[in-house]
Amino acid sequence: MEHITDSIVYVGVDDKTIDLFESQYRVPNGMAYNSYIIFDEKIAVMDTVDKRGAKEWLANVTEALAGRKPDYLVVHHMEPDHAGSIQLLAERYPDMKLVGNKKTFVMMGQFFPSLPLAEERLVTVGEEDTLSLGSHTLTFFLAPMVHWPEAMVSFEQSEGVLFSADAFGKFGTRDADEDWTCEARRYYFNIVGKYGGPVQTLLKKLSGAAVNVICPLHGPILTENLGFYIGKYQLWSSYQPEDDGVTIACASIHGNTMRAVHELAEILIKKGAKKISIFDLSRDDMAEAVEDAFRYDKLILAASSYDGGVFPPMDDFLHHLASKAYQNRKVGYVQNGSWAPSALKTMKAVTAGMKGLTEVEPAVTITSSLKPADIPALEALADAILA
Repeated sequence: MEHITDSIVYVGVDDKTIDLFESQYRVPNGMAYNSYIIFDEKIAVMDTVDKRGAKEWLANVTEALAGRKPDYLVVHHMEPDHAGSIQLLAERYPDMKLVGNKKTFVMMGQFFPSLPLAEERLVTVGEEDTLSLGSHTLTFFLAPMVHWPEAMVSFEQSEGVLFSADAFGKFGTRDADEDWTCEARRYYFNIVGKYGGPVQTLLKKLSGAAVNVICPLHGPILTENLGFYIGKYQLWSSYQPEDDGVTIACASIHGNTMRAVHELAEILIKKGAKKISIFDLSRDDMAEAVEDAFRYDKLILAASSYDGGVFPPMDDFLHHLASKAYQNRKVGYVQNGSWAPSALKTMKAVTAGMKGLTEVEPAVTITSSLKPADIPALEALADAILA
């Protein structure tokens, strides 16, 4: 049993068997589903876990309670990876009250139609409402669209503990030996990234709170250098680039467009590019490609023409960027076509709807394969993207 503080215990689980989080994101190092218990005159369980880990979680909860009964279950977020075991706990402890906001309980009825909850079991909270457990008091802050409409966070005043729901979470189990920033960035932009405005609003709400510990629903508990983590969220949610570099996203059918991309990368290196990140959109992790597109300040889209449009992996990538509100970057283009190049027009039709993009010229057109005569155009594109 792991103590976060003298009175707050971790009872979450690590899922090391899951292959795709949300059935779409690769998680080679698994996923953590975090849950906590606050012990005081009243006992509060802070969220449940995905049903995949329900058995282990319930054993953790039972051990931590050591015969006592919880007075409250606080539900910060109704997504099934956190709320999947609500019915299990509610039925085991019929006197336990459930704490949430109005939208929480609407969704709870949708997810658990066979769980009848009497009104006296529901504690409905709103913006800056409080819940006293004794010496501990929780203050609730609504966080709509971070990243669901019912999301909220709570701040425990006496010990300065922020229960941050999905904010400050990351992919990977808690014991995964990996860089927090990389997997937190990939998590943020692919899951929360569309909702930068709501994240900024939440950060403003919390700006006056003296936070000593951040307890997210995924990933490690954050206890040191909190300014670093909060600073990352401020940056990411503002849609500003994090680093100086070039992401090259390539959708190549037979390898000719990719060969042009590698030639362009060599040219960029010679011209002083600080960082180049190349993705084969047909094979590489789409979530990592999205992550790096947001991380760096420059993006080059390189794709083959296909059926009068663009090769589908590029279409998929652009859809991901658009759905996550990609903006405020410098963008260049390379297209390939053997008879009627159409990739450029198709790509620009999508990027035209993105805010604050600076498109550079020339847009390079390759016909079938890279030739010596194409090199000057690649040189010019490299100069323009690095200018």
